[in-house]
Parts: sequence; structure tokens; C-alpha cells
Amino acid sequence: MQQPTHSLVVVDMGIDTHQEPVVYMRRDCHVCKAEGFNASRRVVLSYGDCSLIATLNVTSTGVLKQDQVGLSKIAMQRLKVKSGDRLCIQHAPVLASLGLLRKKIFGNKLTRAEFKDIIQDISTHGYRDMEIASFLTICAGGRLDIEEIISLTQAMVESGKRLSWPGHERIFDKHCIGGLPGNRTTPIVVAIVSAAGHIIPKTSSRAITSPAGTADTMGALTNVSLKMADIQAVVAKTCGCLAWGGAVNLSPADDLLIRLERVLDLDGEGQLIASVLSKKIAAGSTHALIDIPVGDTAKVRTRTDAERLASLFTRVGSACNIRIRCVITDGSKPVGYGIGPVEEARDLLSVLQCQKSAPQDLRERALLLAAELLDLAENSGLDEAMDKARSLLDSGRAYQQFMAIIAAQGGLKSLPQAHFHHDQHAQRNGRITAIDNRKLARLAKLAGAPFSPAAGLRLRVNVGDTIHRGQTLFRLFSDSTGELDYALQYYLSNLDIFTLEDA
Repeated sequence: MQQPTHSLVVVDMGIDTHQEPVVYMRRDCHVCKAEGFNASRRVVLSYGDCSLIATLNVTSTGVLKQDQVGLSKIAMQRLKVKSGDRLCIQHAPVLASLGLLRKKIFGNKLTRAEFKDIIQDISTHGYRDMEIASFLTICAGGRLDIEEIISLTQAMVESGKRLSWPGHERIFDKHCIGGLPGNRTTPIVVAIVSAAGHIIPKTSSRAITSPAGTADTMGALTNVSLKMADIQAVVAKTCGCLAWGGAVNLSPADDLLIRLERVLDLDGEGQLIASVLSKKIAAGSTHALIDIPVGDTAKVRTRTDAERLASLFTRVGSACNIRIRCVITDGSKPVGYGIGPVEEARDLLSVLQCQKSAPQDLRERALLLAAELLDLAENSGLDEAMDKARSLLDSGRAYQQFMAIIAAQGGLKSLPQAHFHHDQHAQRNGRITAIDNRKLARLAKLAGAPFSPAAGLRLRVNVGDTIHRGQTLFRLFSDSTGELDYALQYYLSNLDIFTLEDA
């Protein structure tokens, strides 16, 4: 029997609900009474050809009229409605996949078909945030075995669109699993590898647990919200691109999961592998390089853990028909000077322009990774590949290539300046023996990064430096005094971000 539907007049509530669609109705609304709706109920909103599952919030009598329904900002956008339009509302269907979620919560293994059902319901916005958070939690902490990671990866690929590259047998990609502030090597690597004539259509996510992702940093420099046809046109012209993957719906479930991972500050092993590889496969990649930094305060703490993760990446990649090469790198300290979208953009530009003041650690990491990818492409051996990468960078060809990609994506933007900054000085003399990557990243995030592109910090020192009392440790940037003060309070409560020994 078909459910009855009721129509109500739309009111734009102007409320940002962090991408979760929310609907507001009066407690004494005739639809609430007729259908028995109450707070937190899942309902289906329909307008023309668009429909959306949303969570109901019940309001007092003074906020809305009885024949009105209020919508959050994201609900307005997805339904493509405006205030005054009339939409229909009814009960949401019961999702059978929630039973599978409970199955996994109680420690049982899920099949590929079961993962596919869960991911399909997530990608069509059937899950509320608390249910997505539950799924992320039960996938973390090594709770997925290799078969489940493969199944999850394949389910995430199948949930979205896929890019294809007719006429090209080999498509290259590169990814860093993160956890290392300032490690913005990807744009440099893409510039070098595409300058060598290899196809590398790089689509990246926004930051999950870091102060900036590649898409955030590139978004400060140029347009990264490219449609699929735009990406194909940019690659046809330049051999490469640097785009935001969320704009082309390559793995829509992953973008929804990332939004909650950011809130939870969680990046579980199985979900991380599925997230990375599903995006690579959906982008049409046949070969990918995975950078795994290892350090006491990096995402991966030990060489043993890194080797296990590399093995999982390789095995899942093989099962999904993509060749993976993993490189385990030094993750003991921050890379470069800048942390946050704009500050990291300044660093990568200085490296590509071969400026004397450019951070040499960022330059050498990018060259190492570019050489690994060139060797994967050309089977020339690492020494010859390194010589080629260095030549492409030092000759200016990589920078020319980068600017060609920028031009094809819409042109170079002017980097914004933060409204406020603060120089933090050392309180004593000493030699810096360690910097806590996690706490340093959190400091930049509390200042507003990556949501305020100009927010973050610029390091004036790094591990191994001998410093004196009163010397500047870093400059903190923010777009509000509240965030600046909040970040500074955090620093003053965590002075062990910088470990000093007597010089």
C-alpha cells in the first residue's frame, strides 16, 4: 500500500547542519499529527524530480506556521527549492542495511554484497550522521580483514562514476596517507611526471585529519571544482590535473564518510585503504604510488606497521586490478615551513620556481617520490629516474607544466592574507630534538585551517636547530581573533610540541 503524502510550504531556515539534511516542522502541524512524526524521525522530502531523506527536528509554535516546513541549507540545495515552493513529505523507508551495520557491530564478517548495500544507502543519503559514525567506528582499529577491505573498496567504486581514458593504457597516480604537516609534495610530483609526458589525472580529497589536503591547497591557487568533462579536457591539454574528487562524484560515499572522519578525527586502516584506492580506481588509474611516512607522532608510528599497511595496499590493489608501489618515508618531523592551505601553497610554488629560500626537505621528498613514479612508468631504475626528475625541476620545465595545468583549470588566483597573526617566541635556549606532528597539526587547525585557507602557521625552526631565548618558533595566522586566541591557549597548554635539550 502506497504511503500518503502531504504538501507543505518551504521556508529557508538558513541553518548550516554540516551537510546533514534536516527538516523542521511544528509540533502541532497537521502532517506531524496525521503521520505520527516526532523528533529525529527520518522522512522523505519530494520536489519535482528530486527527493531527499532528512532528519526531522520539531519546533515550538512560534517559529513556523502550521502549513510550513523549514529546511536546512544543505536540504535546500539538494532539493533545489526556494522559500515559497511546496514540497511533499512522507515516512522514509526502513533501511535493511542498518541490520547489517548491527551485524558488524557484534563482530560478524560482512560480504561484498552486504558492504554494497551499506555503501549504496550511505551514498544516497539514507544514513544519518550518527549511523555513518557507527559504521566508521566499527571499520576502525583493524576490525576489517583483507577480504572485507577488498569488498569495501569495490563497493565504494561501484557507488559512483568512473573516468575512462581511451587511447591510454597506463594512467598514473600518487597519494600520501598523511599525518605529516606541510608534506605538500603531490602538486610538485604531478608537475614533474606530467612534464615527462605521463598521464596523471590527480583527484584529491579535502583534508580529513590534517590542516590541509591537496585539494585545499590547490583550491587556494586555482579552480579545483572541475566536472568530469573539464578534467578530461585539462588532461588532454596538459597530461595532468589537480582537481577535487568530490566535485565529480567518483566515490560519493567516501566524501560523506570523510566528512564524519574529520569530525571524529578518525582515519581507520581499512577505511583508509578503501578510501584511497576507490578514488584511484574510479579516476581510471592503472598504477599508483603510495607514500607512507613513519614517525613517533605521524599517522603510522613504526616501520612494522608501515610494512603491514604497504602489504595491504598492494594486495587490495592487486585484487582490484591496480598496480601499487608503496614507499616508506621519514615522518619524524614536519616538512617545509608552511602548514595550512595558503602557507603550503607558498612552499610548493617556491620549490617549483627553484627559489633559494625554498624548503629543501619538501624539494627532496618531492624529487624522491617523482623518481619512484617515473621508475614505475619507465622501468629505468631509480638513479636514472632521479636524474630525470631533478632535470625537469631544475630546468624550469616542471614549473612551466604546473602553470599550464593552472591555466587549463581556470588560471592562478591571488593568495589571500590572514587578517591576524602572532609570533611565538622560544622561552629558553636549547636544541630542538623533536616536534610533535599531531599537536602541531592541531594547532594549525584550531587557528582555522583548512576552512579558512589563509589560516595556519609558518615554522621558523625545525628538528636539529639550536635556538636561543626570544627566537621566533613560528608565526600563527588566523582570520579571527577568537580562533587565534583559542589556538594560542592550546599551544600554551602543550609546550611539549617542541622538545628541547640543553645546547
